[in-house]
Amino acid sequence: MQRRRFISLASQAAVAVAGPAWALRGWAQEGAAVPGVTDQTITIGSSLALTGTLAGFGQAIEQGAGAAFAQVNAQGGVHGRQLKLALVDDGYEPERSVANVKKILQDGSALALLSCVGTANNTAITPLIEAAGIPHVAPLSGAASLRRNERFVFHVRAGYTEEMQRLVQRLVGMGLKGIAVVYLANGYGREMHQVAVAELQKRGASAAAEVELEVNGGNISKVLQTLKQARPSAVLLATAGTPSLDMVRGIKQQLPGVLLAGLSVTLQGLKLDESVSGMAVTTIVPDPDKGKIALVRDYQSAMRAAGHTEFSNGSLEAYISARVLIDGLRRVGKDPAPIRLRAALASIRNFDLGGFVIDYGGQPPFVGSRYIELGVLGGNGRFIG
Repeated sequence: MQRRRFISLASQAAVAVAGPAWALRGWAQEGAAVPGVTDQTITIGSSLALTGTLAGFGQAIEQGAGAAFAQVNAQGGVHGRQLKLALVDDGYEPERSVANVKKILQDGSALALLSCVGTANNTAITPLIEAAGIPHVAPLSGAASLRRNERFVFHVRAGYTEEMQRLVQRLVGMGLKGIAVVYLANGYGREMHQVAVAELQKRGASAAAEVELEVNGGNISKVLQTLKQARPSAVLLATAGTPSLDMVRGIKQQLPGVLLAGLSVTLQGLKLDESVSGMAVTTIVPDPDKGKIALVRDYQSAMRAAGHTEFSNGSLEAYISARVLIDGLRRVGKDPAPIRLRAALASIRNFDLGGFVIDYGGQPPFVGSRYIELGVLGGNGRFIG
């Protein structure tokens, strides 16, 4: 589906929910029912992939955000209310994301949204969110196309553009000339393709090959054949989900010695093995396996308490995102409402979670973190050093 169809689909959905949205504007009025809030609980919703090629993303959010919620609930909740996380599967399909968010809004079942997954999915649902006036914290996308003047969307992670620019800068700085770009056949991949090519040109280089990978990985053989013909010295992967790991394995087998590099989401949520050894990736959170800062130690403690013994960048990102939302809820006080939560989140300045700072700056686009580091993966899928 082309991006223009996403926008059209979202616009139609926004009109369809316009009636309930006007009612939602009255949430803060005396006697009005507040969506997702009872005397005992606050429910936060999310539309995300729990099945399909990005199922690992949803599972990481379920674990990391769930651990953060359980941690605060064990301490008495937020102003006496227990936090509940209501996840709805969309299989990484934008049409399903729209249907899920429409239902959440019409039912009034959530005070806010947390970490809806996917660039195309968020492109489709953001008009709904803005029209309804419901806060969305930490959409799982770093696309610049989603970071404009939205008043109710609060990004946590650093942007994909900055990640890609950092990767290209490093590869060109190493003297590599033949750099190929493999990108996913959707809004995320195509946006990153454009950024990669522009950055290569800016630094006096050009792409050895520019190859589109189907979202389900159905054309991997053709992609590999094109790469073999181009004979690159390095391959940049602007991909995500299970096809990413298949690409890495295929390149390692058919183009031995080629340097591989990817964004923070390229291998996120996947069970990694020795095939990723030596691959360079960006990361937008600290190393989840090393408790050098208080935030990571808190995360590890929360994960263990929730019964999770494996740590990952994805679940740490989700934990951080949930902590940002929790801080907003604490700032609201005992009478939460979407518009009040929006104001509370916008007021966050230099919020130190324990060595990791979030600052929204007061004006949209709200982007809390600029943290980006580069790392190299070892044979166990963890960072070396």
